[in-house]
Amino acid sequence: MTDTAPNRIERRSAQRFEVLLPVAVRYNGQVIPGFTQNLSGRGMFFYAEAAIPEGVAVEITFSMPSEVTLGESMPVRCRGRVLRAAPPQAGQGNGIAVQLESYEYLPADECLPVSHAVRVAMPGAEATRPVSR
Repeated sequence: MTDTAPNRIERRSAQRFEVLLPVAVRYNGQVIPGFTQNLSGRGMFFYAEAAIPEGVAVEITFSMPSEVTLGESMPVRCRGRVLRAAPPQAGQGNGIAVQLESYEYLPADECLPVSHAVRVAMPGAEATRPVSR
């Protein structure tokens, strides 16, 4: 039996982590709640309650977990551009892939506002681990 699928070249150069974190996404003057599926130093994929078009600039605030910082969890503000947007699938929000252009660590008191946090309960979601693809 032969495999007819073309070989795919992995273009990612930064380690990617599967991690479920609440995020607040600023876009077009509004804050949209969501949660991450995975993140790396160069990008992230998250689900949001509203659609965000490809090509637009966004600002994303969340708490970077200690498994990634190798220290304490830290609030972070990232700026980036939407590379890909997918419509909602069964039980999920709009899937958004963002290429990060910059990020800054914030003072501890500038955490994600509770009103924008999303609580998601998924079995095994509390584990943060690198993704090997």
